[in-house]
Amino acid sequence: MMNAAKAFGLVLKKLRNEKGISQEKLALNTDLDRTFISMLERGKRQPSLESILKLANSLNIPAHELIKETSVLLEKGIN
Repeated sequence: MMNAAKAFGLVLKKLRNEKGISQEKLALNTDLDRTFISMLERGKRQPSLESILKLANSLNIPAHELIKETSVLLEKGIN
């Protein structure tokens, strides 16, 4: 069973790759550490609301899209 942190990480990585942005560039744009971005994508850390808002802004998507895609992935139960 997939947990929320893992699902969020998969969504974040997918969206980042679709935008052609490196972890380093995303970190620079959001004022977050690159290692934190990496840990988010691997499901090792959970983002704060502030982090979600920064990530969404940098990816040019509404924050609710990050949450929605994460919820959809969790509902599917994909590992």
